[in-house]
Amino acid sequence: QVQLVESGGGLVQAGGSLRLSCAASGRTFSRYAMGWFRQAPGKEREFVAAISGNGGNTDYKDHAKGRFTISRDNAKNTVYLQMNSLKPEDTAVYYCAAEEGRYYYSIYVGIHEYDYWGQGTQVTVSS
Repeated sequence: QVQLVESGGGLVQAGGSLRLSCAASGRTFSRYAMGWFRQAPGKEREFVAAISGNGGNTDYKDHAKGRFTISRDNAKNTVYLQMNSLKPEDTAVYYCAAEEGRYYYSIYVGIHEYDYWGQGTQVTVSS
């Protein structure tokens, strides 16, 4: 059981940067593998980045590689998504998701592999 709250979204010009935060409730945050997903209007929710419970393993969708960085601070019960070189096609609602990891190094990239979701934060990139 975990409650997730995203923040840090906003309006940014193409080429700019944003850092999203996802604050988690509970006392077992380090047990959860975490992911970031995004969904634009009329589009399917898609994977962006994921990180294992211990923070040692990460994975990124191709569109995020080289531009986005996922990280976590288990002492603060927070996962981050640093987004650089933003493009208009990055415009979407970004969601944080959590799943109990089978192992400390477990990582998940599938939407249906996650049981817990935040409310989302809007990211709008203007051209």
